[in-house]
Amino acid sequence: MNWIEALILGLIQGLTEFLPISSSGHLALADAFLGVKPAESLYFTIVVHGATVLSILFVFWQEISQLTKGVFQFGMNDEMKYAGKIVVSMIPVIVLGIFFQDFIENMFAGNLVALGIQFLITALLLGLAHFIRSRERNISYLDSFIIGIAQAIAVVPAISRSGATIATALLLGDKKEEAVKFSFLMVIFPVIGANLMEMLKAGTVAESISILSIIIGFFTAFISGYFACKWMILLVKKSKLIWFAIYCTIIGILSILLSQNGG
Repeated sequence: MNWIEALILGLIQGLTEFLPISSSGHLALADAFLGVKPAESLYFTIVVHGATVLSILFVFWQEISQLTKGVFQFGMNDEMKYAGKIVVSMIPVIVLGIFFQDFIENMFAGNLVALGIQFLITALLLGLAHFIRSRERNISYLDSFIIGIAQAIAVVPAISRSGATIATALLLGDKKEEAVKFSFLMVIFPVIGANLMEMLKAGTVAESISILSIIIGFFTAFISGYFACKWMILLVKKSKLIWFAIYCTIIGILSILLSQNGG
C-alpha cells in the first residue's frame, strides 16, 4: 500500500464511518473497483479505526468528561443510567462479534450483489426515519437494546452502522440529538474491542506497509472523521437523512448492475 492509497482509504474510512453510507461497504467497493485492499494490512485497519474513535472523543469531549465524572460518583445518577444504556446496547454486537463475525465477513466478501442489497437496506432505513415523525422522547433501556441489535446487524459490510442505529432510534421515537449522540458514543468500546481481538488473532505479523502510509492514513481518517461527525450531528438535527437514502439507493443499484457486467 502506497501513501496515495493510504490517503484514499483514510478519507473513505473517516467520512463514511460517521455519515450513514457504510464505511465497510465503501471499503469493499474500493477493493472491488480500485484494487485497493485495506484488509491486507492489519496495522493500517487498526490505525484508521483508532483514528475515527479518537475523532469521536474530540467531538464529544464535554459529554464524555461529564459522563465519566458522574459514573465515578458511584451512585444511580443520570450519568450512571446513561452508561448503563450504553452497556446494554453493546450486548448484541458483542455476542455477534464473538460467534459470527468471521462467518458473516466471509459470506459477503467480494459479493457485489449482496453489497448492493445491503446499501438498499440502509437507504430504506434512512428513508423511513425521514418520513416517520419522532415523538422526541429519551432513549430507554429497551430502546438501547433494540438500537444495539441494529448495530449488530450492521456488521454486514454495506449496512451503515451509524445509519442503522440513528434511524432505529428515530423510528423508536427518540430525540434527534439523543439519537446521534448515543449512536456515536455506543460504538467506542466495540471498535476498541474489535481491534484488540484482531490483534490477538493475528499475533505478530510482518507487513510491508510504510510508516508514512500509516501516518497519512491515521491523520486523514481522524480529520475527515472529525468533520463528518460534526456534519452528521447537524444533518440529523435538520432532518436531512433523505439525501443519504437517495445516495445509498444509487450506489446499491450501481453495485448490482455492475456485478451483472462482470464489474
